[in-house]
Amino acid sequence: MIRIENIHKRFGEEEILKGISTTFEKGKTNLIIGQSGSGKTVMLKCLLGLFSPEEGRIFYEDKPIQEMDEEEQRDLREDIGMLFQGGALFDSMTIEENVMFPLRMFTNNKKEDMLARVNEVLSRVKLDGVNKKYPAEISGGMQKRVSIARAIVNKPKYLFCDEPNSGLDPKTATVIDNLIQEITHEYDITTVVVSHDMNSVMEIGENIVFLKNGLLVWQGTNNEIFKTDNQDVTDFVYSSDLFKKIRVVQQKEG
Repeated sequence: MIRIENIHKRFGEEEILKGISTTFEKGKTNLIIGQSGSGKTVMLKCLLGLFSPEEGRIFYEDKPIQEMDEEEQRDLREDIGMLFQGGALFDSMTIEENVMFPLRMFTNNKKEDMLARVNEVLSRVKLDGVNKKYPAEISGGMQKRVSIARAIVNKPKYLFCDEPNSGLDPKTATVIDNLIQEITHEYDITTVVVSHDMNSVMEIGENIVFLKNGLLVWQGTNNEIFKTDNQDVTDFVYSSDLFKKIRVVQQKEG
């Protein structure tokens, strides 16, 4: 579980996050959504410790990151898996080497033990036999699955995903969404996904935080988001082409 209390983040005179408090639940896919400029990415970077809020605290379980010493911060980094927007695979490394990279960085495991773990997570994302290929030799959807394998290879307690469906076709995006949710449930991870994709909200939004202009204006589930009377939320939901069509159908049937 991750809990944030009244965090504020400013850059110069501009306040980006304006007193946000919420909880991201363990074993659930927690989504941060909102329009561009709403504060999603800044919030993610605060959660990762890349930005320090001027006010407020961020707790991992019951420990605020502001009070962690150097050793505790290192331990926390080992507990975090990160799925970057573009995948961020190393082009010069094979798939096997890419997935093994966090193990080399954070563990002293033997080579055969690391390789066994790499094969285990590649199998989990249905990519058996691609070890010696390079990222350029596989599809975008397969690259994203490799990135997921790398993110979970260290058995993280927390998984962060930044726009995981960016650049993917709808069918492949659904596969990635479902895989993220399956892994979250299977390993009981606290997963936080930053997204603007309403398909992701509909598929895996078990706990949704909606930001607007640096404020948390709504929180709920993917079932509740279609029933809310919050105008900011409904404007966002029905701004996508898919949900414009859904609304037209609903109005005709109503």
